[in-house]
Amino acid sequence: MRLVQVMIPAGKRDSVTRALDEEGIDFALTEETSGRDYVAVASFPLPTSAVEPVLERLRDAGLERDAYTVVVDAETVISRRFDRLEARYEEENGNGAEGERIAREELLARAEELATGTRAYVVMTVVSSLIATAGLMLDSPAVVVGSMVIAPLIGPAMAASVGTVLDDHDLFARGVRLQALGLALAVGSAGLFALLLRFTLLVPPGTDVLTIPQIRERLAPDFLSLAVALGAGVAGVVSLSTGVSSALVGVMIAVALIPPAATVGIALAWGFPMAAAGSGVLLLVNVLSINLAALAVLWYAGYRPDDWLRTGGARSATVKRGATLLLAIAVLSTFLGGVTFNTYQNATLEEGVRDDVAAALNDSAPSATLVSVELTGEEATVFGRPDHVVVTVGVPPDGAPVGLARTLDDTVSLRTNREMTVEVRYLTVEDTRPGGNGSGSEIGPGDGEGSVPPVASASTPLRPSASTLLRPVV
Repeated sequence: MRLVQVMIPAGKRDSVTRALDEEGIDFALTEETSGRDYVAVASFPLPTSAVEPVLERLRDAGLERDAYTVVVDAETVISRRFDRLEARYEEENGNGAEGERIAREELLARAEELATGTRAYVVMTVVSSLIATAGLMLDSPAVVVGSMVIAPLIGPAMAASVGTVLDDHDLFARGVRLQALGLALAVGSAGLFALLLRFTLLVPPGTDVLTIPQIRERLAPDFLSLAVALGAGVAGVVSLSTGVSSALVGVMIAVALIPPAATVGIALAWGFPMAAAGSGVLLLVNVLSINLAALAVLWYAGYRPDDWLRTGGARSATVKRGATLLLAIAVLSTFLGGVTFNTYQNATLEEGVRDDVAAALNDSAPSATLVSVELTGEEATVFGRPDHVVVTVGVPPDGAPVGLARTLDDTVSLRTNREMTVEVRYLTVEDTRPGGNGSGSEIGPGDGEGSVPPVASASTPLRPSASTLLRPVV
């Protein structure tokens, strides 16, 4: 609900009050004694979705478009006429008034409020990116989420879209400028902080940052990343246009921007340009998708300039900017498509290698058990193909069959059709069931679950020792 106060110009009191009566609105008039060209102030409550159409009706009745108007939240209204008015707008809109769109004037005011305060915006963006960098390096989802909570990135994205559909060039320019500034600050501050961590030995030497799960998952974006960004944009503009708190939605938008920006900075600090390129594409796709989704939803919701002469210009700007965003996303999506296809190929290859290794073991070493097959590669973060295969095989206490490593090496090479480094690891296992191959003991003297299994290359297979017993594979 909203409480509206408007200044009635001289000579328009009767027409304005008549319009309010015809709308079935309870109102109160206060005499205006400031000596200006206004005679009274009208105060009246309205359902949220009724503010814009009622103000349009009053303007048709003589209320000036730039007249002093105040719209504030109203907690409770006790009035039979208001109840009927609320029920009427519920019926017209098909749902409750609380969930309806706010007036364009209120939307513009909220967007301007979200895009103000450059100093606070800069400080909060830098702080959030530093916290995100620390969270990524610590592999701590809780810290990363905390960085998103304080990130102020929802305002500029919404301001640019609102400025476009309402033909407010200053608001659009401010939104674009703040978005560019925020992304540059996030990447730059994350990169400098990561350099500090690297060269002050706050991170153990030799740490492979690309293997940290929180970082690795943002190095090779696929098409699902596009869905996340589009969803964030839609949620952001819906929260803005319905008057719902944008705090939680701001976190969702920060999910798509702050961690990828911090990942770009980390990758650059550690000297991995290809990894930085992957995260950079994810960052660009996300920010463009958020803007496109917000622009489309606002135009679909019916927001237009209050002056019909400016509607054509707003429509033209919306179409041009929307087409530009769509084209840029389509170009960047080729990268997402390549990553998605590469991921599919690698997964298919790993499944094929696993099936072939299992078949080879069944034919040449029936007593052995396949424990796991893992494909890795130094450059498998974006478009790389795995070049290393680790096969873990469970063998009986009397040792692995002679030539098993060579057999598995040939099997993997046949499947991949290229040179691969094949590493075979043996785990000595015992069958504790009656009639099994073991004596009934599960773990040998001095053994434990943390024992390191012996490793054999394809050319020099090792026989396991009795000290490598782990939990039995039955």
